[in-house]
Amino acid sequence: MLPSRMELLSWCLLLLSCLPLLAANNDFFTSIGQMTDLLYTEKDLVTSLKDYILAEENKLEQVKRWADKLELLTAAAMQDPEEYLGHPVNAFKLMKRLNTEWGELESLVLSDTTDGFISNLTIQRKYFPTDEDQTGAAKALLRLQDTYRLDANTISIGDLPGVTHKIRMTVEDCYELGKIAYSDVDYYHTELWMAQALRQLDEGEESTIDSVTVLDYLSYSIYQQGDIDRALVLTMRLLELDPEHQRAKGNRKYFEFQLEKQKKDAESESIVKKERGKRETGEKKKSRKNITNQLLPERKKYEMLCRGEGIRMTPRRQSRLFCRYFDNKHNPKYVLAPVKQQDEWDRPYIVRYLDIISDKEMSMVKQLAKPRLRRATVHDPQTGKLTTANYRVSKSAWLTGYEDPLIDKINQRIEDLTGLEMDTAEELQVANYGVGGQYEPHFDFGRKDEPDAFKELGTGNRIATWLFYMSDVSAGGATVFPDVGAAVWPQKGTAVFWYNLFPSGEGDYSTRHAACPVLVGNKWVSNKWIHERGQEWRRPCGLNETE
Repeated sequence: MLPSRMELLSWCLLLLSCLPLLAANNDFFTSIGQMTDLLYTEKDLVTSLKDYILAEENKLEQVKRWADKLELLTAAAMQDPEEYLGHPVNAFKLMKRLNTEWGELESLVLSDTTDGFISNLTIQRKYFPTDEDQTGAAKALLRLQDTYRLDANTISIGDLPGVTHKIRMTVEDCYELGKIAYSDVDYYHTELWMAQALRQLDEGEESTIDSVTVLDYLSYSIYQQGDIDRALVLTMRLLELDPEHQRAKGNRKYFEFQLEKQKKDAESESIVKKERGKRETGEKKKSRKNITNQLLPERKKYEMLCRGEGIRMTPRRQSRLFCRYFDNKHNPKYVLAPVKQQDEWDRPYIVRYLDIISDKEMSMVKQLAKPRLRRATVHDPQTGKLTTANYRVSKSAWLTGYEDPLIDKINQRIEDLTGLEMDTAEELQVANYGVGGQYEPHFDFGRKDEPDAFKELGTGNRIATWLFYMSDVSAGGATVFPDVGAAVWPQKGTAVFWYNLFPSGEGDYSTRHAACPVLVGNKWVSNKWIHERGQEWRRPCGLNETE
């Protein structure tokens, strides 16, 4: 192994510092014998200098390879940045690169004499992603893996639906995902990604991560899930690679002890105890099953709808859905140029408007929103205030006519087509979903147990929702209604509309909906939440309370 740069410099300086000392005690020119000592000193200096040059060349070669790789990568990415980052693996690797790998490069060349690059890098690193960003991107990948039922190898080789260029994950990438899952005590995903890292190492992929490190995490995560037999097998494999691994040696003894204990316990149990144990196990399973049925059906339905599965409308119901040209009862603006409207679902009634916003308008809205994008918030039912939540992963901005007259124009278009008053509606909200971006099942309206949900607005409850789709999404990103089985897929330039409240003012609980995680692509939407106040004459109450 080559000595470090500091060791080489220290050795050179030590030799040089010895010369004045020798000269002070000896007149070299008076003795050829002593002068020969200087030749050996100089020889050592030349050797150290050569080693220093070689070390610098090796360092520069590493930097050059890194720069060449990054140059090719950024050139491909800049052809279409949004499409590139629409691939979740690309987004994760970008977070990892900027948060971790560029820091390592900075350390490598930190003492470089030309400090222009270092100064620039040090300044730029203040604006790089943080550990939180890298962890967030990793968790998004795990979320996508679960929602869309993707195995680790499929993600690692980049074989995702809707992608043009497959991006492969390295051993380091897989290991990083496993470590993040491990830090969250998520042993299930730790196993999946450590096993993938090990698979790629076994296939011969070069890596700075060794099999011993991966096996250490993998065996322990499997043990934590209760499979002691497999944990022991992997631990024995680890000890074959590193016989002196202290933790593995301790684990082997413990796993063997636990397996022996299990065997003895099984042999010593009587038939009565076995039967009683079976009954207790059955009761526990039954109890757990009941809990599961209470808690998980919506989640399962939600994920199935996100995958394009789940409830289907019967042919008879589907036959009652139509498309039409719509002018909203002969609105003067749309008599000569009616808009295209199609039914998406019957109960709740959801309609889609096609070609309702132009590319130019969408581009302007995005441009206005980008500098204002902040982490999206939700109403806290306890406090009635806005707060961030893990179940809503996106950034949003609120736009008014003060930002640009275009916003007033869009608001007027919504009013003309819905017939509802916009003066009491909320501002136009623009949202952009990042890697794995989602909004789990929720209601747009305030329920009876949330009497203060919109109290500060003073405009009553949210009577209706208007949602623009401002981008196509390659895979995922649907708006789904788990209770009824409806799935509305993003289509650029369209908008969907539904009522959250019945004419009586009661909430329509079938409108509970969710934004599915974006698997591949970049999802832009903008929505208008329309409130009750001002709609008294535009949408009057019906004679029947349940109408």
